[in-house]
Amino acid sequence: MKITMIGTGYVGLVSGVCFSDFGHDVICVDKDPRKIEMLNAGQVPIFEPGLDALMEKNVEAGRLSFTTDLATAVDGADAVFIAVGTPTRRGDGHADLSYVMAAAEEVAKALTGYAVIVTKSTVPVGTNRKVKQVVAKANPAAEFDVASNPEFLREGAAIDDFMRPDRVVVGVQSDRASEVMAEIYRPLFLREFPIITTDLESAEMIKYAANAFLATKITFINEIAALCERVGADVKEVSKGMGLDNRIGNKFLHAGPGYGGSCFPKDTSALARIGQDHSVPMQITETVIRVNEDVKHRMIEKLRDLCDGSFNGKTIAILGVTFKPNTDDMREAPSLTIVPSLVGGGAKVRVVDPQGQREGEDLLPGVQWMDDPYKAVNKADVVVLLTEWNEFRALDLKKMAKKMTTARMADLRNIYSPRDAKRAGFEAYVGVGR
Repeated sequence: MKITMIGTGYVGLVSGVCFSDFGHDVICVDKDPRKIEMLNAGQVPIFEPGLDALMEKNVEAGRLSFTTDLATAVDGADAVFIAVGTPTRRGDGHADLSYVMAAAEEVAKALTGYAVIVTKSTVPVGTNRKVKQVVAKANPAAEFDVASNPEFLREGAAIDDFMRPDRVVVGVQSDRASEVMAEIYRPLFLREFPIITTDLESAEMIKYAANAFLATKITFINEIAALCERVGADVKEVSKGMGLDNRIGNKFLHAGPGYGGSCFPKDTSALARIGQDHSVPMQITETVIRVNEDVKHRMIEKLRDLCDGSFNGKTIAILGVTFKPNTDDMREAPSLTIVPSLVGGGAKVRVVDPQGQREGEDLLPGVQWMDDPYKAVNKADVVVLLTEWNEFRALDLKKMAKKMTTARMADLRNIYSPRDAKRAGFEAYVGVGR
């Protein structure tokens, strides 16, 4: 199959590279010439483990290429995937569909034969029908179908998620579109991964409902963690006891400083707005959004207590600022709420993150970036574990404690135990929910 991927952001680039590895001919298109220059030079503009090697393999095989020329890329394509951004619109919580609609109009004008126009971006219910209207208006003679194919990729594990998915969701309106999509995903069908074919609206809703539910699990365990701290329970034991129930499962039951990233904040906000627009308030989702913000501020108060009530004059080492490990993504990361509060309170903040500095330098002004956690804690008053990178899972706590002016640890990911911290020489340890 010949596939055109519009957009080389996280979703578009990973999807395009993986489709080419299925054996399809893929052309990835982007308006940003600098990004295309990087990709043509073999450089990956995002951090995703294994993506650079897979991209190089398929470029060398002649199945994958990059261009700014949309018209040439669309010419003769069996399927055109739209994978552009749908950020939260300022002021009202709606997903901004301007990039999707602009791409749809451009694709319409470039069509030379039948193609399925596939929305890969996360879009509100009803968007694909609007895409169909935009295409038909821009090119009344166009022969096409639309399809919804939401992504379920976890940053840091995206290639494995694409190649070994829990499920693939495809929303279509015609048998012809269904056949094209089935051929595209045939390698997964042959390996018996679940492929769900449904109507457009159900496919659109599945994405939002799934992300809102996962965000709810995270927020629920964070509320339970707050109660555990008051009653003397350990949220790690509570999570374990809950997760062993197959109806609940153990994933997304890890207490911490709140969810962030490119999906959960944006998608919960959009779902809440969709509910309001249709007079069906998403009350649970709305509460999740509010409580998640409260959780971040609760972390700030934990740190303030650990600093004897004031950040002023304290030296604080922050380990990890990306929203999760194995990514350079800083979008909506808890660090963007927590770190500015420390700096604003008069603290001297040192930051260590394996991949966060490129984005973080602009987003976290006033901090000192360092490469070595042991140098970062030298003569520091507090060390804060904020992102659970593997590099921070086996630290020499005794060595760390000796280097600090006052050995105090805020373990906001519950990587270590209070007992281990005390044995290593830390005079104070706080976790989440313990």
